[in-house]
Amino acid sequence: MKRCLFVDDSSVIRKVAKRILGGSDLIVVEAASGVEAAEICASDMPDVIVIDGGLADIQAADLIRRLRAMESPIKPQILVSLVEVDVAAIMRAKRAGAQGYLLKPFNRAQLLESFRVLKIAA
Repeated sequence: MKRCLFVDDSSVIRKVAKRILGGSDLIVVEAASGVEAAEICASDMPDVIVIDGGLADIQAADLIRRLRAMESPIKPQILVSLVEVDVAAIMRAKRAGAQGYLLKPFNRAQLLESFRVLKIAA
């Protein structure tokens, strides 16, 4: 079963994502900060990670680099979630190891399409 880590300091965003993605074929785990996300990944690396581009405790690109540096048999697919199309932020995230981005607020169709592009069933 695939695991997804949704990292966002907004509990509403995390709950909406969990409701949309949670199901029989995907387990959604939540983290409210970059530090919490790193701890979760250190103990059990998920298959997909969605990282808020505006975390208070760490920049998304720095968190992505930290997660990519971890030793794990799983190499997760990573998306950065942004409130607007910020080409510089998207490029920083991609250079750090992200596969793409997601705009928020998102709806069911947008979130599921992002996961379909990653070829993750949701």
